[in-house]
Amino acid sequence: MTLQKVSQIFTKILLKALHTKLFHIVFSVIFLTLGTTSIFSQENPIPGTVILTKSDLEKVKDSTASTKDTIKKKKPFLDGVVNMKAKEYEKLDQKKKTVTLHDEAEIYYTDFELKAGRIVLDYEKNLVYAGRLKDSAGNYIQRPIFKQGDNVVEPDSIIFHTKSKRAKVWNSRTQQGELFIKAEISKKENDSVYFMKNARMTTSKNIEEPEYYFLVKRVKFVPKKKVVISSTQMYIADVPTPIWLPFGYFPMTEKSTSGFIMPTPGQNNRQGYFLQNGGYYFALSDYYDLAVLGDYYTNGSYGLRAESSYAKRYKFNGRVNLRFENNIQSEKGFPDYLKSRQYNIQWSHSQDTKASPNSRFSASVNLGSSQYFRQSVNLNNIGSTVNNNLSSSVSYSKTFQTVPQVNMSLSATHSQNTNTQQIDMTLPTFQASVDRIFPFASKDGVKKGFIKNINLQYNIRGENRIRTTDSLFFKPQMFRDARTGFQHSIPISTNFKVFRHFSVTASANYNEVWTLNTIEKFYSATENKVVTIDQKGFESYRTYNFNAGIGTTLYGTFNFGEGKKIEAIRHVVRPNISYGYTPSFDQYFERYALDATGINFADYTKFDNGLFGSPSNNISNALNFSVSNTFEAKVKDKESKKGETKKVMLLNNLNFATRYDFTADSLKLKEISVSGGTQLFKQKMSVNFAAVLDPYAIDNSGRRIEKFNIDNGGSLLRLPRANLTLNYSFSSADGDNKNKSNEQNVQNGGREDDLFGVGADLSDNRQSLFKKDEEGEKKDSNSEWYNTKLPWDLVIAYSMNYNNTNRQNEIASHSLMASGNIELAPRWKVGFSSGYDFVQKGVTFTQLRFERDLESWRMSFNWVPFGQNTYWGFFIGISSSILSDIKYDKRQLPDRVFTQ
Repeated sequence: MTLQKVSQIFTKILLKALHTKLFHIVFSVIFLTLGTTSIFSQENPIPGTVILTKSDLEKVKDSTASTKDTIKKKKPFLDGVVNMKAKEYEKLDQKKKTVTLHDEAEIYYTDFELKAGRIVLDYEKNLVYAGRLKDSAGNYIQRPIFKQGDNVVEPDSIIFHTKSKRAKVWNSRTQQGELFIKAEISKKENDSVYFMKNARMTTSKNIEEPEYYFLVKRVKFVPKKKVVISSTQMYIADVPTPIWLPFGYFPMTEKSTSGFIMPTPGQNNRQGYFLQNGGYYFALSDYYDLAVLGDYYTNGSYGLRAESSYAKRYKFNGRVNLRFENNIQSEKGFPDYLKSRQYNIQWSHSQDTKASPNSRFSASVNLGSSQYFRQSVNLNNIGSTVNNNLSSSVSYSKTFQTVPQVNMSLSATHSQNTNTQQIDMTLPTFQASVDRIFPFASKDGVKKGFIKNINLQYNIRGENRIRTTDSLFFKPQMFRDARTGFQHSIPISTNFKVFRHFSVTASANYNEVWTLNTIEKFYSATENKVVTIDQKGFESYRTYNFNAGIGTTLYGTFNFGEGKKIEAIRHVVRPNISYGYTPSFDQYFERYALDATGINFADYTKFDNGLFGSPSNNISNALNFSVSNTFEAKVKDKESKKGETKKVMLLNNLNFATRYDFTADSLKLKEISVSGGTQLFKQKMSVNFAAVLDPYAIDNSGRRIEKFNIDNGGSLLRLPRANLTLNYSFSSADGDNKNKSNEQNVQNGGREDDLFGVGADLSDNRQSLFKKDEEGEKKDSNSEWYNTKLPWDLVIAYSMNYNNTNRQNEIASHSLMASGNIELAPRWKVGFSSGYDFVQKGVTFTQLRFERDLESWRMSFNWVPFGQNTYWGFFIGISSSILSDIKYDKRQLPDRVFTQ
């Protein structure tokens, strides 16, 4: 037999093996992972890397140059470059018809990539083997890795037939969405159907030692479509449980799917037994969804909710919540029988800044029945019951890039007091403004001096304002009582310097108001009283005023010497004096009789109680004084190794302001207002205070009199009112002083922190107290037990209001609130929210909470032990949404006292 070159033999063999579309078969079993490897005989290795191309295959010659090949040549199959290599050896066994790659074996072809400890190609039997190696200690290493594009699979071993496209896998592993599957034996029948035996299914990310799993005898798996299972038993920590299912079906898709939401059963003292938070989830699109939920109680009460989230990348995102409850108290025929219908509408919408640079739309809506959060029996946050105000805002703004620039906005607002049930709305508010114009500035843009700095603007504001109550909300009378008007203003101002260090400002403002609502006052002899009648029709008035001010900035430094702990203190003072003058507009006033005598008269203007105020028939001629101060220290930096200094703010601001009215008949000097604030302890504590100081005395009825307090036997200044607020937020992590944001609580009208409790969505108790990073992984939890340092965080809020307007010398309100969490051990966290009212001498809203993070499970307990909203709830269940119905949820909601 004629000798042949090794390269020619090797090339010809590989042509036959690769013709079976080997790599397409490998990709078709991407979901499989495997458990055992095979031992193969070894011969002398062929070192190096073999590279096969299409041109190489076309140049293959027959082993005998003088004899014509009787075998019909096949059309080359390879469309790209095939690269093979191995660290230890690459071996061709012509006798066994195999090619073996050993130790860090790799095969590359187009966008496919296969790596393993050992790869064997049997080109006679059309089989491919890929498996692991054993190290010196007998442990398996170098698990096979198959990659195509972004898809990566790490099996243990695999054997498959390249012509029939069938495969058999031991200890296969795959992930479909949130579900992990590991099977002892897996078989691939074709490209879309797989069968598994003794498979473990779990949502735990630790697929080798999961906290729990479902053991399934037989599984039929269709990738990205469905998983059908036979008899199934649940195991927790490898211990079998009584939870057993005869069969199961899991839809598998990369897209959201619609489905039923299982309700939670329970019992309430007033409504009886109930099913809560049951319904249906509609996966309507990739951009939006809808969940329809409902509650039913055996006494006839029911509740309905619709929740939808929507988002479009780089455009906008938002969510909508619609809630309605029909609550029944007692039974028909009893004197305490009562029905209460409550509703709540929430909508939040935010636009991505990249969507449109010149226009923006946003919405934050929270409106409904004033008693919804106090009477609802299915709350998202029990702490929302203490909220006294609901507010909403929907706005659209646009900027026109003209010269000068024009800004326009259209908005609707809503404010609702839940105690008085009064509602104030603007439907809508229109605003527009033209950017500042400097008519006397030079073309080069330099603005220096009195004349060149003269500038003017044009502003317009229109409102349709409504004031109503809960009972009249969106009824015809609500719109009949609306007030409508427009305000035009043209401010003209300039500024310049005098004596180099003093800044002077001067301004004048022209104001014109159009209104469709006026009043008429007259004495009615029939009713024997003054009658006020609302008038409809277009009316207008015009006013103007003048202002001028002068101010400067003074700097003072107190040096204590270098090397001392405090080297210097810097004091910055900004005094300002301004004068304002507004003439009398008595042309808009009329006289009316106060009684039938014809002697007593009074003046009024038809524009009283207008949207934008009303003209005055009094001259305003006043001088305003204000002084602002800041204090900062230069101290030695303890953390600096070179003995450097740093600046520390002592007082962010300390402001004084008062006014002297030249036209007042008495009490020309107004009260002195004082305000200030600072931040301490590395800006973790914020302190703010305010007070009013009065130089005048008061009489026995508490009215100010034309007599200085010091001349009346008192001090130089009285203190009628004062308040102090303090907020301290800190934690065991240095610098981590940010409060947790409670999105639902804020949308309900509450605080961002958890001083009034952590919000709990009763329809989805899978929320966690543990913070998460940007990828959704819990970052608070540690794997090792703590030695001496326990992670914790604490928020303290202190507030005090002092009142002495009528010598009562009392603390009007005085409270201390706190909220904190402590992680007792890895994945064990407890928290509380509480406070104390020193005036009422009682504990404020209190919530105790506990959570155990079980990796793929979550256990929590929330308790409000006393007050009008006592509540407790216990939950344990799987965190993953695919198995969220496997849970135990028990809670006792507060008994509501309903009102109509």
